Amino acid sequence: MKIGIMSVAHMHAHSYIHAIKQLPDLEVAGIYDDNTERGQEAAAKHNVAYFSEPEVFLAQDMQAVIVCSENVKHKEMVLQAAKAKKHILCEKPIATNLEDAAEMITSCNENEVILQIAFPVRFSTPIRQVKSAIERGEVGDIIAFRTTNRGQNPGGWFIDNTLSGGGAVLDHTVHMVDIMRWFSGKEITAVHAHVDSFFHDIPTDDMGLLTLGFEEGIIASHDASWSKFAAYPTWGDVTIEVIGTKKTIRADALQTHLRHYQEGEKPLRHEFFGSDMDLDLIKDFSNTVKHGGAPSITGYDGLKALEVSLAAYESSKKRKTIRLGE
Repeated sequence: MKIGIMSVAHMHAHSYIHAIKQLPDLEVAGIYDDNTERGQEAAAKHNVAYFSEPEVFLAQDMQAVIVCSENVKHKEMVLQAAKAKKHILCEKPIATNLEDAAEMITSCNENEVILQIAFPVRFSTPIRQVKSAIERGEVGDIIAFRTTNRGQNPGGWFIDNTLSGGGAVLDHTVHMVDIMRWFSGKEITAVHAHVDSFFHDIPTDDMGLLTLGFEEGIIASHDASWSKFAAYPTWGDVTIEVIGTKKTIRADALQTHLRHYQEGEKPLRHEFFGSDMDLDLIKDFSNTVKHGGAPSITGYDGLKALEVSLAAYESSKKRKTIRLGE
């Protein structure tokens, strides 16, 4: 099966290409990027063809594409791919506003193509172990969540709101909202947040503290930030604590690592040895394309995660709780 890459603006594009090349039944069909220099450099690095025109790229022999563009361009590329009858894995967030997200979902449904959102945290071994414990009834009824997603400032287009749609809160809230919805099966109905820029002199937010209310009374807190400094031993953390009526259970998606001390600017490194979340995401997506059926992570999942992130910005701006679904 051949999969094309639509833009390499997001750094995950390279890990997805690496994952495709590890799987014997998959092949990279080529790279399209509207930034010629960036696209040609990536194509040369991965030894695949580069295309400067989306129409020519989408006319190639391929069954699916992975959209890794700047956030604001997700809609355009997803609509182009859907019209060309290509199945789609779209990098998160699905879009930068709910109207675009809804239009993307509708277009994919009308063209009968899969739209899956790239939430690789679902494929973390520790996260899946917690999911299994919840399903076995070990946690009891979920009362509350505590989550974090704290990383380093990615710079570039990520800190340009005209291309990203938002800073750390958008970048790092969607992942954990998706996990909380997946764990609980409940929707978030209220969002209260404080959003600001504390750690960097940048024109967008680099931190946010969110309090969330769910259906049936579940509450949650979420700490999203680009607060980790360059010498931090790993990119950041992705943690969740699930408080239930029977027990509390905690997981860090990145906790499976060795501590490696060395000389130099970064004296401590975490050498990760756990499951490759990106590889398992690509396996899951390609299997869905091959065998049909609904994707494990739908466009609607992406829309609901985006909805909470956007409500956090609105809450901080208006200094009040935002009620969803009203």
